Amino acid sequence: MDVESELELRKFVAPEFIFGVGALKLAGRYARNFGAARILIVTDPGVMAAGWTDQVIATLDMEDLPYVIYAEVSPNPRAEEVMRGAEVYKSAGCNLILAVGGGSPMDCAKGIGIVCTNKKHILEFEGVDQVAVPMPPLICIPTTGGTSADVSQFAIISNTQEKVKIAIISKAVVPDVALIDPVTLTTMDPYLAACTGIDALVHAIEAYVSLAHSPITDLHALAAIRLLSSHLLASLADPDNLQLRTQVMLGSLEAGLAFSNASLGAVHAMAHSLGGLLDLPHGECNAILLEHVMSFNFPEASERFLHIGEAMGLDLQKRSLSEKKGAILGEVKRLRKAVGIEQSLGQKGVHRTDVPELSQKAINDPCIVTNPRRPGQRDIEVIFEEAI
Repeated sequence: MDVESELELRKFVAPEFIFGVGALKLAGRYARNFGAARILIVTDPGVMAAGWTDQVIATLDMEDLPYVIYAEVSPNPRAEEVMRGAEVYKSAGCNLILAVGGGSPMDCAKGIGIVCTNKKHILEFEGVDQVAVPMPPLICIPTTGGTSADVSQFAIISNTQEKVKIAIISKAVVPDVALIDPVTLTTMDPYLAACTGIDALVHAIEAYVSLAHSPITDLHALAAIRLLSSHLLASLADPDNLQLRTQVMLGSLEAGLAFSNASLGAVHAMAHSLGGLLDLPHGECNAILLEHVMSFNFPEASERFLHIGEAMGLDLQKRSLSEKKGAILGEVKRLRKAVGIEQSLGQKGVHRTDVPELSQKAINDPCIVTNPRRPGQRDIEVIFEEAI
């Protein structure tokens, strides 16, 4: 740890969270404690089909709490879905929001809360600290081990008109409580589990090399890297193993606490542009881009990348710096392929003709600000071309 980083001012924000088997069953009790009169449940069809929404509803019924369900949420939540959800919230007379699902329902729920108290269109809140009025109480119950929206001060919303994702970054969007239950991971589709698990690893890696890292975020980032690199693959091979799923969910939590406070970098900036322009899955984009962005960033943060390699279990002793870099990038690539993410961006439908627009959108993304190496647009274009 360099002394200068310890002397810099840093802020750390986190919600109250309950972690462990059975956390989901506390939803009704917390909603009652927050004074819920009527609850808007934000979820999606896949989570409902898996049965998790019904389990949450059962806890509300035990407390005799009325609710309405809003499940019109796309994998990359759209501004119009946020605005429709806000109308449902207001027309039903709700005073609390409960999100059940992955990053998409949780981000949509955050957007709904922003709109309901600030009374403006969700796209007007893009950027840092643009939310003036606090949201209604928000309870988040994550059902994927990766996005960490349940503990973060980020909300990512798609602007379908401009074909871009906007980032809303504010203490105001930190949930009031997160109920993090590893049992929810046991019903995940294997490929979704792989993509969200790698997404969590990217959160941790980008947070550790971020220009806004701190001693506290470093602790969480390295813990997440250790947990995810050693348990993700095994959890995919044995999906009903609750101990393995718990380690992955814990890794996701640690990564969320890190990136929410240290921010991210070029991987996420570029993945946001891909999601906005081409509606590609976020975690998958992160996984494909990671090794290419790490290679670009290595000269500016080599010591930190060596720490990351060691956290992934690599023996980097008695090797040249070039050999160490190769080993770290090789391990990232090996893990990505081992979990089943083998396609390139080209195989996902990205064309070289898309690169200039994708790069322009990425260079304007807030996450690019904390990337350890400041890229120009041509740098971003080259990385995209390598990933295609």
